[in-house]
Amino acid sequence: MGTPEFAVPSLEQIVSDKYELAAVYTQPDRPEGRGRAVAESPVKKAALRRGLTVLQPVTLRDPAEVERLAALKPDVIVVAAFGQILRQQVLDLPPLGCLNVHASLLPRHRGASPIPAAILAGDSETGVTVVLMDAGMDTGPILSQMIVGIEPQDTTESLTTRLALAGARLLGETLFPWSEGSLKPRPQEATRATYTRPIKKEDGAIDWRLPATDISRRVRAFYPWPGCYTRWQGRLLRILEAVPLPREGKAVPGLVVAVPAGSPSVVGVGTGDGVLGLLRVQLEGKRAISGADFLRGQRGFLGDVLTSAGRP
Repeated sequence: MGTPEFAVPSLEQIVSDKYELAAVYTQPDRPEGRGRAVAESPVKKAALRRGLTVLQPVTLRDPAEVERLAALKPDVIVVAAFGQILRQQVLDLPPLGCLNVHASLLPRHRGASPIPAAILAGDSETGVTVVLMDAGMDTGPILSQMIVGIEPQDTTESLTTRLALAGARLLGETLFPWSEGSLKPRPQEATRATYTRPIKKEDGAIDWRLPATDISRRVRAFYPWPGCYTRWQGRLLRILEAVPLPREGKAVPGLVVAVPAGSPSVVGVGTGDGVLGLLRVQLEGKRAISGADFLRGQRGFLGDVLTSAGRP
């Protein structure tokens, strides 16, 4: 059971390890993009390429869907970013339980957005955890874990790719010993638990009163979605890549300033603490370019003030 790109390597791991897949569950096809064309999930596409049975129930709360799942007689259910909460009647179906591949070192960063949460928190490392699911939100006992370092330039996109591969590898190392009975689950330390929430579009709006370090983390955490953005002369300006820069004295939040020679960027924006160097930006209706190219092409940018109001 999985839906986004993160879950595809886990599916491929199960296939390569020669397990018999009774079915692949994924979320229903949904419209996306500007044209709102109906799109299949990455897991569905991967499963169909391999000739696997794909099921897409709107909800597993429907008794008829629970009966259909029970008729498959699964020994174990593997879950990776499926997008639906499994109720106890589903958790109780397989003799070996339901195993969840979660993109954090539980109990840290439980919930829907563990990858951006790790970047936002300034963590130097995160990882993947395989847990035996229970009725709680990522509260089940731990079967295995793997640490993955967070690089200074990591975005949610790049970190998701590495964690997806790590999760697949960890799943491959866990499934067989779990089926043999040689793995002993260990309870999570509830006192160390932290929780994440779903990311919303409006989370990308930049508040220039925040420290440059915090804004830089938000730029990385919200790339590629929802993206961080501000407004300049009434137009949306997306900040795609940025770096915090040291600056003596207090910078005016939102003020576009030149930065000293030798800095990673030639242009920056004042924040509540320090300056945010702009490495790559995209003005509404234009292509993404470097901060230096943007400065050369937009007279009046230097010395102007960026605002935080509005949403894309």
